[in-house]
Amino acid sequence: MIRGSRETVKQARRLRSEMSAPERILWQQLRMRSGGFKFRRQHPAGVYVLDFYCARRRLAVEVDGWAHDSAERIAKDRNRSAFLRPQRIATTRIPAKAVLEDVEAVVLRLTEICAARAADLSIL
Repeated sequence: MIRGSRETVKQARRLRSEMSAPERILWQQLRMRSGGFKFRRQHPAGVYVLDFYCARRRLAVEVDGWAHDSAERIAKDRNRSAFLRPQRIATTRIPAKAVLEDVEAVVLRLTEICAARAADLSIL
């Protein structure tokens, strides 16, 4: 299990109460364990806080709104993915707009990704 520092855990707890609208909408669906996959919200991972994380499939899910379009934020997102990759954690990015327009399709896609990761993880 990937964990964060004490400071990152505090930040994750704070962020759980400050989730964006798309994050709250997606969380309401993910907490029902579609496909039998359990997700955690605002999960500490090193110095980062992952929007959602499925430990069983080692999948980080990031909901990207307009703030993720800046060059600085893109670089931070790349660094986070580079930190997670050696730990066999894949990152999938979901546009906030997609969550707002069709959350069921987003959840279906995440379930498909988790199912596909079973084969990937058994190889390693």
